[in-house]
Amino acid sequence: MARYAMLIDLAACVGCAACAAACVLENEAPPGHNRLWIRQRELGAFPDVTVEYRPEQCLHCEHPPCVPVCPTGASHQTEDGLVLVRAERCIACAACIAACPYDARFMNPAGYVDKCTFCEHRVARGEDPACVETCPTGCRVFGDLDDPESPLHAWLTEAKRVDVLRPEMGTAPKLLYLNTPSKRGLANHESEVES
Repeated sequence: MARYAMLIDLAACVGCAACAAACVLENEAPPGHNRLWIRQRELGAFPDVTVEYRPEQCLHCEHPPCVPVCPTGASHQTEDGLVLVRAERCIACAACIAACPYDARFMNPAGYVDKCTFCEHRVARGEDPACVETCPTGCRVFGDLDDPESPLHAWLTEAKRVDVLRPEMGTAPKLLYLNTPSKRGLANHESEVES
């Protein structure tokens, strides 16, 4: 089985939000809700200031805290590591929303929890997720962590640094950030300002 992951090269992300727009269109997200969003922060001090744009979404954790708290099994992990929600089994208790340390889930107005699926329907057809396919700078890559021929391995080898959000949580995220501009890596995710 595959072990899917997504890498985002923050040095190449320009914050255009094409990925977020593609996600909304591909997955028909309800108005006012997003499965993917862009955070930004200023780095440095005047006159040497730069902006980091950081796309965020479900991290499809190796050890997802959202899965064991689900009383119906609606939140589950597939054999290839995708963390998904079966809408028809979800009772909208929001336990998984509370358990997610990344604020990556939301309550769909239709009455179930929703989130990024890494476009599992596209992956099943051998296609990349919509956000990867749409990115104009090519800062995203998706593939199998266990496949040495996957482009992920080349990206990981060439990256100057690799970070994950909140590593102290022990969730082993499969959304990896490459080439973070800051020497101290990713800032605490709660302190970020969403744009």
